[in-house]
Amino acid sequence: MKTDEWLDEVNEHDEVQGPRRRSDIHRLKLRHRSVHLLVFDERGQVFLQRRSPHKDVNPGLWDTSAAGHVDAGEEVLTAAYRELEEELGLIPTNPLEFLLKLEANAETGWEFISLFKTIAEKPVTLDPDEILEGQWIQASQIDEWIDHGGDGLTLTFMRIWHCYQSLIFKNH
Repeated sequence: MKTDEWLDEVNEHDEVQGPRRRSDIHRLKLRHRSVHLLVFDERGQVFLQRRSPHKDVNPGLWDTSAAGHVDAGEEVLTAAYRELEEELGLIPTNPLEFLLKLEANAETGWEFISLFKTIAEKPVTLDPDEILEGQWIQASQIDEWIDHGGDGLTLTFMRIWHCYQSLIFKNH
């Protein structure tokens, strides 16, 4: 598990200000970038991961399929593919679909979050340093979980899911 990698600090317009250590960015609550991925199967279920109890942020809570910081100097799309492979062992044959970008604020942990979607074409292989367990779940079950308080889900995931559902509703 990476604990003190180099990330790009960014300003309120998501413009790079320079590299900083992850520990400093989190301690000082500086804006930075991350990627989150929603992985679906052929039946439309979403894969959720339960974060390792050893993680320093949201240990043991359920989160998006894969997620991680964008390293200093790294492109957002490159980070998305990297996280997908590192955490779930997936290398998609189709391009990742960019869905939306969330603004950096206290609710997102000061991260500009870029959300991507893909379809899993093979079983996932969990990184035990990052993920305690995972499960495939229907979107309606996620909605019910959140409607009943979202106990056990990260606040970031609940925000992402709300935005994703709004986007889907708007496009239909």
